[in-house]
Amino acid sequence: MAERREELLRAAVEQIEVRGVAAVRIADVASALGVSNALVLYHFSTKEKLVAAAFTYAAEDDLAHLRKLLGRRTTALRRLRAAVRWYAPTGQAKGWRLWIEGWAAALREPALREVTRDLDKQWKAAITEVIAEGVAAGEFHCPDPAGTALRLTALLDGLAVQMTAYAGAVSRARTHEWVDEALARELGLEREALVAAVR
Repeated sequence: MAERREELLRAAVEQIEVRGVAAVRIADVASALGVSNALVLYHFSTKEKLVAAAFTYAAEDDLAHLRKLLGRRTTALRRLRAAVRWYAPTGQAKGWRLWIEGWAAALREPALREVTRDLDKQWKAAITEVIAEGVAAGEFHCPDPAGTALRLTALLDGLAVQMTAYAGAVSRARTHEWVDEALARELGLEREALVAAVR
């Protein structure tokens, strides 16, 4: 049962990436696996529930990887920069196209809005926590860790939209520069000091 549900979620994620949230149908997911529409509906009951579950499923790996990065035994600054670099649109985080689709659909679909909001809160809470650890350890100064987490993720999300929607709009090197500059500014550091500290 759990295996079948996971297969359906993987297929739903693939179909959303190909067709978009608005256009994907229960029939598309069923067809991709060679199963009946009734089987998909048995597990999820509506398209909205299937889409919300697919987003949660897609985010689980990224959130697990984020926690792994932030749980390393090193300085808070190193962990924070590694997490920000990984999440940035030039990093290894998967699914920017999927998330952009999800944000757009969440404007009209309450179930998806709730899921994306919860996942966003988890990301920001993890970043806020490591920033607070760095402040407590005296590694850097940041009077508002939660505000910093929000501003950093807003920058990364915005850059992801630019790079995903408009290929070549911003170079990879420039993106890294901007992200390091923003991180250094938020932590009261010079960019050169930030880069030197995490080598």
